Amino acid sequence: MVKIRLKRMGAHKRPCYRIVVADSRCARDGRFIEEIGFFDPIADPEEIRIDGDRAKEWMSKGAQPTERVRSLMKKTGVI
Repeated sequence: MVKIRLKRMGAHKRPCYRIVVADSRCARDGRFIEEIGFFDPIADPEEIRIDGDRAKEWMSKGAQPTERVRSLMKKTGVI
């Protein structure tokens, strides 16, 4: 199954995340199919960038966003 999920980046205790489309069997920070966004929870206010067209296209193909990614998509108006 294909998932839209977060990939952790950044330094120790200073996380930032990339929003990626990946096979659910791959490791969290492992191989992915495509990068479609960015999320920085440390910035004030939080920085969220998502390519809405690519996200909708992947969801139409059957990709399932995780709960956290779904809430970020709602915040940005993608869903």
